[in-house]
Amino acid sequence: MVVHMNKQLECCRSGLPALSGPASTARATRWPVMLVLSAALALAGCGDRGDAGGSGTAAAPIEVGVLTLAPQRINERTVLSGRLSALMVSDVRPQIGGIVRKRLFTEGADVKAGQVLYQIDPASYQAAYDQARGTLAKAEATLASAKTKAARYAQLAKIGAVSAQDDDDAVAAVREDEADVLADRASLESARVNLGYTRITAPISGRIGASSVTEGALVTADQTTALATIQAYDRMYLDVTRSSAEWLRLRQAYASGRLQHAGDGAVVRLTMEDGTPYPHDGVLQFSGITVDQTTGSVTLRIVFPNPDGELLPGMFVRAQLDEGVDANALLVPQLAVTRASDGSASVWVVDATGHAKQVAVRADTAYHDQWIVSSGLKAGDRVIVDGLQKVQAGTAVHVAADASAAKS
Repeated sequence: MVVHMNKQLECCRSGLPALSGPASTARATRWPVMLVLSAALALAGCGDRGDAGGSGTAAAPIEVGVLTLAPQRINERTVLSGRLSALMVSDVRPQIGGIVRKRLFTEGADVKAGQVLYQIDPASYQAAYDQARGTLAKAEATLASAKTKAARYAQLAKIGAVSAQDDDDAVAAVREDEADVLADRASLESARVNLGYTRITAPISGRIGASSVTEGALVTADQTTALATIQAYDRMYLDVTRSSAEWLRLRQAYASGRLQHAGDGAVVRLTMEDGTPYPHDGVLQFSGITVDQTTGSVTLRIVFPNPDGELLPGMFVRAQLDEGVDANALLVPQLAVTRASDGSASVWVVDATGHAKQVAVRADTAYHDQWIVSSGLKAGDRVIVDGLQKVQAGTAVHVAADASAAKS
């Protein structure tokens, strides 16, 4: 740099004439200033060339955390919510008309099947029964007389004391009286049944609700309003729905062998509305055989025992249903899965060269805070779970932590 400045100074000197006087003194004063400025510009140029050379240095790898995938044996479960219903519900209705004389139960109490709940005035039905019984007795007496006469005529016909026509008429009279007896017996049975209907009994065991009628009310056999409703509380059921698409996914998983079918009778766990687990497990009783055209869903019915009466009809609950066992499940944290606007899923992995690579996956089923990946990944793949905000395709990465090693 000094040599260069000296050369410039010599050139300047050789090209200028000798000066004298005040002018020469001023010019001589400006030359050192110009030389200093030239040196500063030269140094700045050197600095710029040095910076340009530094920009070609390769960037350091980005530190990320990964999860090395390994197959796990899990029970795939799904959580479905709904409201409980009593397994058996029966409306108490009158089968005859009349005046209610007594209500023989306490509203809200437990009743037994066959227990008398209401007493309808039996007077008219008792009279009809007595009349039918008298009519039958008369018919039976007439039949007995006809049989005696027919037997006598049969003997007389043998010796010609009566004509054959009289004998035939006697036999026909017996048959006619026998038919009358059968009809009167049916009438008596009908009267007996109606008399029994004056005592309205509980069709099932359970808890009875409020009565819709009071003593003295007139009820009829064809009325639309039930006198009361009984619900059996010993067992409750929960009807839940699943989308047909989810149903098809499960069928494919069963067909491929990825899931071992739990089948009907699978155990179902119940969670109460306040988050408390219910102590008794339920059973999947059946699944619907048709898809609802409006909702595109299939109905599942789950039955729960209710020995302590803790479950009530209409209660909102959540059921955890075991779908099957996956012996080789690959689980990825939900935060590591990116979803596009069309719903497609992808994850970032570290490839064999130590660079970030985005891979499309199928992750349709949640398992706690993870996704079950059914395609796109394999055991041993390193999924980036930390530092995702700094990762781009082809970025060199350095694995700072492996979540799978931390778990082990």
